[in-house]
Amino acid sequence: MEDMLFYDRMQFAFTITFHYLFPQLTMGLSLIVVYFKGKYLYSEIEKYNDAAKFWMKIFALNFAMGVVTGIPMEFQFGTNWAKFSELTGGIIGQTLAMEGMFSFFLESSFLGLFIFGEKLLGHKLHFVTGFLVFLGSWASGYLIIATHSWMQHPVGYEILENGRFVLNNFSALFSNPWLLPSYFHNQLASVITASFVVAAIGAFYILNNKHSEFGKLFVKTGVGFGLVSSILVAFPTGDLVAKNVVKHQPVTFAAMEGIFETEEGGSEIVLIGQPNMLEQKLDNKIAVPNILSFLTYQDWNAEIKGLNEFDKSTHPTNIPGLYYAYHIMVGLGTIFIGLMLLAAVQLFRKKLYTTKWILWALMFMLPFPYIANTTGWYTAELGRQPWLVYNLLRTADGASPNVSAGNTLFTLLGFIGLYLLLGLLFLMLAGKIINKGPQLNNTH
Repeated sequence: MEDMLFYDRMQFAFTITFHYLFPQLTMGLSLIVVYFKGKYLYSEIEKYNDAAKFWMKIFALNFAMGVVTGIPMEFQFGTNWAKFSELTGGIIGQTLAMEGMFSFFLESSFLGLFIFGEKLLGHKLHFVTGFLVFLGSWASGYLIIATHSWMQHPVGYEILENGRFVLNNFSALFSNPWLLPSYFHNQLASVITASFVVAAIGAFYILNNKHSEFGKLFVKTGVGFGLVSSILVAFPTGDLVAKNVVKHQPVTFAAMEGIFETEEGGSEIVLIGQPNMLEQKLDNKIAVPNILSFLTYQDWNAEIKGLNEFDKSTHPTNIPGLYYAYHIMVGLGTIFIGLMLLAAVQLFRKKLYTTKWILWALMFMLPFPYIANTTGWYTAELGRQPWLVYNLLRTADGASPNVSAGNTLFTLLGFIGLYLLLGLLFLMLAGKIINKGPQLNNTH
């Protein structure tokens, strides 16, 4: 049973991790494409329109990969997590169905019009189609986060005698206090990914003296969006998400921060340390006294409960993994703010495009927002364990009872091989688009 559950979780973790490499860029990039198109309508400077069309090519490629890698996610609910689907389908089925029927349909329909319909529609309607693509992608994210939020903090439900969950308050599903902070935190994180991708490609063009005019535009745009989103993802959205965890999942918060024992007189914030599960402490830690209490409760001496205050059966099942995922996310987020702030200062001083080490840094940082987004989701999912629906349905009770560990391992290896090929195909196609670059059209 333990082997079966382990492989079920590993398969879902691998497929959803690979899948989310693509939606995070499409959601963030849709906003930047709309910005470029809107800037063109306002200024009638053709390079903005060409920039919008160039990045929509990357968007379309990402969207296609997201669709292909997203399909197996649906099937796993029926194959590996049949009991979970049976018990909670009356609730999560509604949000997932709305995501597929409305948001995905809106996004995919108007994506085609944006790519192929500019001459037919004219620039104003073309902008509208781009905005609807953006609206569809962000609505899709909203409905997925609504599903996730219900699993983290279930509301508006009742449990029947047969153990099934049914929704008795539809509005509660969308007024869940977990939803909006998590949604905006996630969407801003996707904007960070898109900003770093745009800035990295722009830096690549400048450093290689290739498409330099677009390179400068991309760096300027990426730095602008990246600085704002990096700050907002930390405060207020990240702060609100953390306070939700403190309020509704205090044992998870203790594990995230590495608090094994309740501290008197205020809790320190740990910058570096390694969880020692045998001795229930952090080794080699570097910490700042009382800061965590102030950030959490605006009180320097507020008490934050340690893991020792909670029954071990409620502890997250992988405390080191949760701790490291959270600290990697926070650490990278801090670096993002610092780099984008430095780049913005150089941009203001009109020295950014000639400051090669910053351009190299922007290129080098391209994969790190993906890592930050991934570890952010790992923090949320590892923090909810050992529950599928927090405090109501354990992960072990949601797995399909008749799927063997061997079958799941076999399909997991198949997914790894298939997704490796898909990843190589994506890099090859994206590389072609980037090497060709946008083409400046001087006609109106």
